[in-house]
Amino acid sequence: MRHTFLLSACYGLLLASAATAHAGDKVQMEDNAVFSQVLLNQLEDRFGGNGNTLYWDAQAWVGGDLTKLWLKSEGSRSGGRTKDADVEAFYDRAVSAFWDLQMGVRQDFGQAPARNWVAVGVEGLAPYFVDAEATAYIGPGGRSAVRATFAYETLFTQRLILTPRLEINAYGRDDPMRRIGAGLSDIEFGLRLRYEMRREFAPYVGVVYARSYGGTAAYLRLAGENPEEIRLVAGLRLWF
Repeated sequence: MRHTFLLSACYGLLLASAATAHAGDKVQMEDNAVFSQVLLNQLEDRFGGNGNTLYWDAQAWVGGDLTKLWLKSEGSRSGGRTKDADVEAFYDRAVSAFWDLQMGVRQDFGQAPARNWVAVGVEGLAPYFVDAEATAYIGPGGRSAVRATFAYETLFTQRLILTPRLEINAYGRDDPMRRIGAGLSDIEFGLRLRYEMRREFAPYVGVVYARSYGGTAAYLRLAGENPEEIRLVAGLRLWF
């Protein structure tokens, strides 16, 4: 039952994708063809801390210039088990030349009890070519959350690219079952240097700094974990 919400969201996305594809001929006549992309932005092993952790950050979309359907997921596995992860399904519509409005659903899953959310946010290109996302979430029982991410690409050559990335999470109330405290929960800052052997295939190395705050940090200490850590990473970035 814990995955019913997720399956329903994905099924709805697939139905919407089929409807979009069915309308493809008409869209192409309007010179707005339907495209798609799958991007595994991060598939990496993180070294240090309490042992190695496999981490992923992936997304896929289908649509045209004005509207798209998105699936997004990020999470981690350790010891052969999913530690903490989420998956999101969004309807996306361009509202300006550089910004899209996104509305959809999210489910958190893993070792702790699942949590379901309704989501609304924006994604686009901020000044100085910073890729930015900001999403607000509302869940049952008065739960609320905010996630913001920022990334920037520095090209040393056409193939060698450095990407700083910052993610911030905050919650409106405590959730002891998921070891989350109210207020600013955690931040994560990473530096990844990738080499694009092809545009679609790029191994990378880097370093990630993560820190938890407030109640979230207190829950981690009670569990014998460090609320602040630095890890080396090695992974792949793939898209098609």
